[in-house]
Amino acid sequence: MCGRFTLIISAEELAEWFETENEAELAPRYNIAPTQPVQTVLADHGRRVSRLMRWGLMPGWVKDPREFPLLVNARIETMADKPAFRDSLKHGRCIVPASGYYEWQVGPDKTKQPCFVTRADGAPMALAAIYSIWAGPNGEEVDTVATITQASAHELGDLHDRQPVVLEPASFDDWLDVRGIGVREAMGLLKTPPAGTFRFHPVSTRVNSAEFDDENLVAQATPIPPKQPAARQLDLF
Repeated sequence: MCGRFTLIISAEELAEWFETENEAELAPRYNIAPTQPVQTVLADHGRRVSRLMRWGLMPGWVKDPREFPLLVNARIETMADKPAFRDSLKHGRCIVPASGYYEWQVGPDKTKQPCFVTRADGAPMALAAIYSIWAGPNGEEVDTVATITQASAHELGDLHDRQPVVLEPASFDDWLDVRGIGVREAMGLLKTPPAGTFRFHPVSTRVNSAEFDDENLVAQATPIPPKQPAARQLDLF
């Protein structure tokens, strides 16, 4: 899954990479967590625009958000059939720009080592995502989004069993075109990147807390040493 990510490019770089026509107000973010506002890219009357949305999808039919689970990710294998995701897949496809994301590698001794994943070519990631506009009882509207995940492959298979779906620029227009491209065609755009697309390295456990948000979080760190087995006591009696 993808539960934390970074976005550390400038507003100008975001507009250039994703060809958005409006300029977003951006500050470097090194530890973006669920429920926080995230930058998204979507099609609006034939042009690409960036928009802030809450990370954690809330379908429009939800009456009480307190009684609804936090939907940060949508699984590619089941999202077309899930009531929470079906309408968004048809009418609310978008992209979440990211510089990289964090994943926790579980060792044989159950130690969880946080790692930072980036594209090997240094380009930003375009995380495939879906969104929904939730309307509250007092007329308020909240744009909400979930990123899409798939089974891990190649170099990421050693890190975790899931990875975010990352789109290539040639697929951006079709993925965002909810009027002209149907669900079946859109699903065909969600491909597994070839081997060598990503790289990752261990980082500090400070990333475990969303309170920390600084450039040191993405720096390579010494891996957590494995736990040593407890010494056995000799029974003298």
